[in-house]
Amino acid sequence: MNRPSQVIRPRTTSQQTAIGEKGGEAYTRQVGRNFIMALYGSLRSIKMYPIENPVVQKGLDELTAVTEELRDAEGDLEFRVSGEFIFVNSTRLRLDLDNYTTFSFLLSLCRACGVGVLRVKSKPSSRDWTVFLSFLLAPQGDGPEVRFDTLQRRLDNTGVLAFEVSPPVESEDDQKVRVQSKEAAKRTFASSVSATKDVMNSVRMGQSPNIKKIKRVVQGIVDQILADETSLMGLTTIRDYDDYTFTHSVNVCIFSVALGRRLGLTRLQLYDIGFAALFHDIGKSRVPVDILNKPDLLSDEEWRAIAAHPWLGLLSLFQIKEQQEFPYRAMVVAYEHHMKRDVTGYPRSLRTKAIGFYSKIVAVADGFDAATSRRSYQNEPMNPAAVLGEMRDNARRGMDPVIVKAFVNLLGIYPVGTFVVLDTFELAIVHSANANPEMVSRPNALIVSDDLGNVRHPGELVDLAEEDGTGSFRRTIIKTADPDRYGIRIGDYFL
Repeated sequence: MNRPSQVIRPRTTSQQTAIGEKGGEAYTRQVGRNFIMALYGSLRSIKMYPIENPVVQKGLDELTAVTEELRDAEGDLEFRVSGEFIFVNSTRLRLDLDNYTTFSFLLSLCRACGVGVLRVKSKPSSRDWTVFLSFLLAPQGDGPEVRFDTLQRRLDNTGVLAFEVSPPVESEDDQKVRVQSKEAAKRTFASSVSATKDVMNSVRMGQSPNIKKIKRVVQGIVDQILADETSLMGLTTIRDYDDYTFTHSVNVCIFSVALGRRLGLTRLQLYDIGFAALFHDIGKSRVPVDILNKPDLLSDEEWRAIAAHPWLGLLSLFQIKEQQEFPYRAMVVAYEHHMKRDVTGYPRSLRTKAIGFYSKIVAVADGFDAATSRRSYQNEPMNPAAVLGEMRDNARRGMDPVIVKAFVNLLGIYPVGTFVVLDTFELAIVHSANANPEMVSRPNALIVSDDLGNVRHPGELVDLAEEDGTGSFRRTIIKTADPDRYGIRIGDYFL
């Protein structure tokens, strides 16, 4: 149940200074955030209660008040969605833990209705908001384009003239923001791999790694996930064979932080689990390199050396000189991440115990990335969609089913990087999960070839939930495929 709406009261001078001067970007970002929270609250209350319910009326009053606050301060109010971003008066609002649900809901609703821009031209009454929001919640017609045209006609017919809506249009600023976000993700990923390599090599040579540097790396990953999850998740498809141990640790960190956010962890808890995930395989730095990179089957003795890396990792972390700054949970995760939920994995536990929550999360992230990566003894990595199905359906994997379900919801049925064939005979790479939970089988995808097999680069990003004028989907996945067969490298399309 939603918390009761709060009445917006005039801010004092000190409060105004704290969020920035009127007309400034800090002010727009803060009050814009209040606007989308009020918009989301009103939509949810209208969906749940009769219009005359006090909760609905209170929410509409709050929405009207914050709308006028923005219009009075800046002379205009424009709400715009572009891709995974939301803008208020050209200021991009930051996605954070406590507004993730709000962003996802509004983005999905706008996509479904074909609305890209909402401008408030004049002061809307409570009736105006009620009519407009009710139309958004109950779109008419098949496909976003038809629904958008119907929405405009319904607003005109009911005399609601305070709003002006437009279909989605990507501006040069939007493209600039998207490019900047991708470049930031690349820098974060590259610096993370480099720092992880330094840590592993330091431990291998008996030296103490730079813990402060690693903490900055984890902070960068957490901040990037919160700002633009899609860009960083896409880079997990770049699985460098030669640097597998290092890229694997970074990928597991990214997956664990993103999964932790879906499970409701706070920012500080995300730092903790990111740190633990980055160090989960630190014990492999004490395993001989020729065993780690052996392309043939391992002997029993070699397998025991590999299976020793969890407790070797625990010892390594205890021996770090700066261990007073080292999170205890990282030591636990390094030791437990292969134990399985029923403690039948390794290392063998001398007593029955519950595996830690962070260890369960890292185990899922670790299992997925390992199975979908090319390694010395695994020339043919598994298809990401098949790996998810195996994790979900095979109880012998020993993974927590609730966490696996959350991981499937995070990645979608077709995870990022899955190579697919469409019913149009085009080839595509899954780019990101659909924000609409009802469209989990219809992700956003990069079309990388035409129907004749001619390869395209950088590809065309499409929403597989998009419908044509008849209400049918324009494109549908018919099967997954091996990109090597077509000479396509998945990672190239995310760089």
